[in-house]
Amino acid sequence: MSAADRWLADHGDELVQWRRHLHMHPELARNEVATAAFVVETLKAAGLDPQPLPDSTGVICDLGPDTPRIALRADMDALPLQEFTGASYSSTVDGVAHACGHDAHTAILLGAGHALAQMDTLPHGVRLIFQPAEEAMPGGSLDVIARGALDGVHSIFAMHCDPHLEVGHVGLRTGAITSAADWIEVRLRSSGGHTSRPHLTADLVYALGVVITGLPGLLSRRVDPRTGTVMVWGAVHAGQASNAIPRTGVLTGTVRTGDRQTWVELEPLVRELIAQLLAPTGVEADIDYRRGVPPVINDAAATRRFENAVIAQGPTVLADTPQSGGGEDFSWYLEHVPGAMGRLGVWTGSGPQLDLHQSSFDIDERALAVGVRSLVNLAVGGPLED
Repeated sequence: MSAADRWLADHGDELVQWRRHLHMHPELARNEVATAAFVVETLKAAGLDPQPLPDSTGVICDLGPDTPRIALRADMDALPLQEFTGASYSSTVDGVAHACGHDAHTAILLGAGHALAQMDTLPHGVRLIFQPAEEAMPGGSLDVIARGALDGVHSIFAMHCDPHLEVGHVGLRTGAITSAADWIEVRLRSSGGHTSRPHLTADLVYALGVVITGLPGLLSRRVDPRTGTVMVWGAVHAGQASNAIPRTGVLTGTVRTGDRQTWVELEPLVRELIAQLLAPTGVEADIDYRRGVPPVINDAAATRRFENAVIAQGPTVLADTPQSGGGEDFSWYLEHVPGAMGRLGVWTGSGPQLDLHQSSFDIDERALAVGVRSLVNLAVGGPLED
């Protein structure tokens, strides 16, 4: 019996209760005070020595020898959403919910820490990283890295709940598994005027339409389609009266790509295309372009280690997974050390497949044990590859 299975046999119910406690008491990005305190308390109960990061709600905890370490990361923050699951363990905080599975990620890493703490020896060092503010931009991984959490780390691994993958499976792929995600706001200005005389002014609403349709279309012609680059507007606001051309308007949206080099080049290209689209209209624009996160690029050697950790649970546990258009700030760790992220199946296998960030999102809690086994196997499985 593996170290994870031994621990789960005695503490599987406790693992579920940890997750439900966290689910009932969600906290938003950089405010995970009670969550961090729960993490510290729970790790100390296993005889470990967790260390809160200075000026942060993050926590790290080292196990085993002081050698190059494998880091295992979980994110802790919730979303500003009202929960509508109807579960007995629903959020007790109005307008805040764990609708992305970070409660499960945290509980799984706590379980892995407890299982590893019961082992007499570890083949190499392990660092548990409980990260705040994954849902924020800029993300909490940058805070954690700045405080030295990757010092002495050989490679890093994480899991993310996947409601489109059936429980009992972990999805992996080498290369990009998520996409870069940037945010853009375009504020347009004109002198305004009467809709009966658009030729005497700069028609701002018309210009909005030009940018709304033109920018996504031009990007699809200027960027290699194999990069999975997509630009989608999420909001548009302008005007009040049907017979008045407004003076101001605003567009907001996201730009995503699965290719890191394309991500580097996107901002100047977007600015260039908006200027070209607006030039004939006479409307001026201020552009606020905020770079979000690069894609998560799973390292080949790290992915092989992850695959072995998953296959050790059974030949059918490992699954393929497509690249996601979503962003994940785990990518910033991979700018410093190699690593890999896996997708943890949390769908029951029947009924609707709810998406992340939905107010009705919940998980099949059988996935918690799969997650613990995967992380423990990652930590102790074989020598570290260079």
